[in-house]
Amino acid sequence: MTLRQQIDAEIKAAMLAKNKEELEALRGIKSMILLAETEKGGSGDISRDAELKLLTKAAKQRKESADIFLKEGRAELAQREQFQLDVISRYLPKQLSEAEIESELRSIIASVGARTPQDMGKVMGVATKALAGKADGKIISEMVKKLLAS
Repeated sequence: MTLRQQIDAEIKAAMLAKNKEELEALRGIKSMILLAETEKGGSGDISRDAELKLLTKAAKQRKESADIFLKEGRAELAQREQFQLDVISRYLPKQLSEAEIESELRSIIASVGARTPQDMGKVMGVATKALAGKADGKIISEMVKKLLAS
């Protein structure tokens, strides 16, 4: 079952349950998928990797928006963004813990033969592909810097 089919099924369930908040979040995800599928030069179908990138981007946007709303004292808007983030997160792969990320990065560093902070580009190229959707790029970058500096 593709992500789009899964979202369609959950939209129907949310409609039957009259769950407006979940319905709004699911429709937002479906909208992103439809836009990606109908992009100029697109084939009409998107790959699993492209779906993962869309969901990751949407999750990051929701998290940043929620943080901004909390800073501005708009708790009700932050709560709405957090709910949408929770719905999006259901379709993302399980996020790795810091220990798991560090373990993965150590093996990547060893496999590419990186030794100094100047080798960060080599490590990041492999790491971002290997950990796509499983860890935030910012966390990966910070951890690679720390590991290469030591």
